[in-house]
Amino acid sequence: MLIFALLALVPPIPDDMPIPVYVGGRVTADLEFGWPGVYFEGRFRGSDVTVEVESENDSFRLLIDGTERATLRGGAVRFTVRDLPAAEHVVRLEKLTESQSGKARFRGFFTRTGQPVRVRPRARQIEVIGDSHSVGYGDLSPTRACNGAQVHDTTDTQAAFGPLLAKRLDADYRVIAYSGYGVVRNYAGRKPGENLPFLYPRAIPADAAPAAVDPAWRPQLIVINLGTNDFSTSLHAGEAWADDAALRADWRARYVDFVRALKVRQPGARFVLMGAANFIADTRAVGAATGATVVEVPTLELTGCNYHPSLKDQQVMAGVVEAAAGTLD
Repeated sequence: MLIFALLALVPPIPDDMPIPVYVGGRVTADLEFGWPGVYFEGRFRGSDVTVEVESENDSFRLLIDGTERATLRGGAVRFTVRDLPAAEHVVRLEKLTESQSGKARFRGFFTRTGQPVRVRPRARQIEVIGDSHSVGYGDLSPTRACNGAQVHDTTDTQAAFGPLLAKRLDADYRVIAYSGYGVVRNYAGRKPGENLPFLYPRAIPADAAPAAVDPAWRPQLIVINLGTNDFSTSLHAGEAWADDAALRADWRARYVDFVRALKVRQPGARFVLMGAANFIADTRAVGAATGATVVEVPTLELTGCNYHPSLKDQQVMAGVVEAAAGTLD
């Protein structure tokens, strides 16, 4: 999504010139967002750049020419970098955290001394659909024991396997992932009926409004990593399935329907389905029914928050998917 009309969204400070922005991730027309892994890029010639972003509790990484310049945290933020070499620069703002409630809004990149340069989208596109393993839940944590605040502060979606893979392949990417959710069953059976396929159509996870159709989004690769939450906890009284066999049968059927619906929307995409050892047979059945490639996630160290994948684990998963995906051209 290429945005030029930033002046219509926020009145700039006098002499501030808006920089055309390329949007990566699922974002509304007025630049509101809630899904993880969203990013914004711009190009300009000059010696200064300002970013404006507003969020409730999200953290963002600001990079210039690939070098981190600041971490911006919740609230209405206006941050300026000055004294850059008088040359062409790339400015990038990346969302790091997961926000299951509320939303954020990007207000724009601006320059006073520079000249905007049009940014071009990458030729390759990758979409990742998943749960906390795709979010990068607590992947920066040095310990497994984390409270909610520590999970928030040590989550870096940009270090999760999807963005890692996309950056290796010079691809734009979207991460449609939500911690704790599965295909038919969420962690510990919470919020029955409200699973990842239920949330997938939304522009913002916490808002029922659907995402607008984006004709420019035509990923060559869609990676789905779901099932951990469906099968990681035992069924309890009152759930919809009589036993594990019934749960697995329902999971396979719903997953097949989900993949087939995605293939109708994205007929040119190749699908890779990831599965851990405790449900890889079910994942292979879904792959056989849909024509998707299936990869087994190897044993991970799980030293991130609450036994989630570490940075090393995320690198391992990126490598497994890359080997399965092959070339995207």
